[in-house]
Amino acid sequence: MRRNLASLAVLLCALTLTTACGGDEGSSPSGSTSSQSTEPKVIEVTIEGDHVTPNGERVEVDAGQDVELDVTADAPGEIHVHSTPEQELEYDKGESTLTITGLEQPGRVDVEVHDLEKVIAQLEVS
Repeated sequence: MRRNLASLAVLLCALTLTTACGGDEGSSPSGSTSSQSTEPKVIEVTIEGDHVTPNGERVEVDAGQDVELDVTADAPGEIHVHSTPEQELEYDKGESTLTITGLEQPGRVDVEVHDLEKVIAQLEVS
């Protein structure tokens, strides 16, 4: 009888340790939640004359997530990001890819074409 109880106790301990180790794997940084925020949010931007597309659109972004602006423009210019710290990104005539980084604080961040004073997007950082 004692032998059966001892065997049962060993089995229960082994199951408990296996379950505890299995729980650690599910909370690892390689889970799907953290990989989503590491993908940059891509916004297609077109600037023709004094017309900008998108025009003030709200875009949801995770805190710490980069934002990639794929800009097609008929003239060179500058994009101003009202983040902390503020960012100024220059684009060329034709196609440019610009990256906004460091969006850590929750809130709204306006992204505008500096020369035209037109808002491209309002980034909702959460």
